[in-house]
Amino acid sequence: MCSRFPSIALIAFVALSMFQGAPCAKAQKPKLRVCADPDNLPFSDNHERGFENRLAEMIGSYLHDDIQFVWQRMGRGFIREFMDKGKCDLVIGIPTTFRPLLTTRPYYRSSFVFVSRKSATYQPVSLDDPRLKNFRIGVEALEEEYTPPAQALSRRGLQTQLVGIYAVGSHAFDVARAVSHRDVDFAIMWGPAAGFMAKRSPQTFTITPIQPESDGPLPFTFAIAMGVSKKNDELRLKLNQFIDANRVDIGRLLNVYGVPQLPLPPQTTADQAGK
Repeated sequence: MCSRFPSIALIAFVALSMFQGAPCAKAQKPKLRVCADPDNLPFSDNHERGFENRLAEMIGSYLHDDIQFVWQRMGRGFIREFMDKGKCDLVIGIPTTFRPLLTTRPYYRSSFVFVSRKSATYQPVSLDDPRLKNFRIGVEALEEEYTPPAQALSRRGLQTQLVGIYAVGSHAFDVARAVSHRDVDFAIMWGPAAGFMAKRSPQTFTITPIQPESDGPLPFTFAIAMGVSKKNDELRLKLNQFIDANRVDIGRLLNVYGVPQLPLPPQTTADQAGK
């Protein structure tokens, strides 16, 4: 988790604040602190190459704020330690249903997808296809849990067909590599990661959104929004304005990264996503 030592930037800020009112002081642009994963392409990394990094820059330009990335893996305790304690102002990519934060209107919607070699004779489409029992299926293993589609396949009695592959940080594309190297017959991945990998791989893949879109209460598609502290509805309203004003440019950016985009749901209510 985070270091127990204060950062040099924080020390400098505290020191400078002691000299407020000095003749040489200049007004500074507001800083918007964006929590971001340092090793999680295509979303973000500490070289600022992810589409969430690019979105943060667009937000800063729109709001006339300077962007400051706060690098941190978003695992257990992240909301309590960073958002609730005021170390970050904004998280760029969370499901609209994520209750610990105030969420904006969604800026894209995507799904889990099947990833298979284009040359493969069998191209999976549905989790309910009885032929799945004949194949090795690569699934993302995220820390201690499988993703929702893998849980759904387990419910269908296909545990022995699943090949769990650690898919965090620098290992994010190991699932697709397993397909390419024929270690598995096909895989299921979160769409944005699969699309980004496919655009940059010499191997040609087929990417197909899985059907059905849910397994009872277990969803396979997610509308993705931005999240702020529950005390900062003012920022949420500004972010909603940014999203509404820049939907075309946001869509183009996501296309550059190969993000599969599904139609967005009808306008979210004010209670859920702000006006």
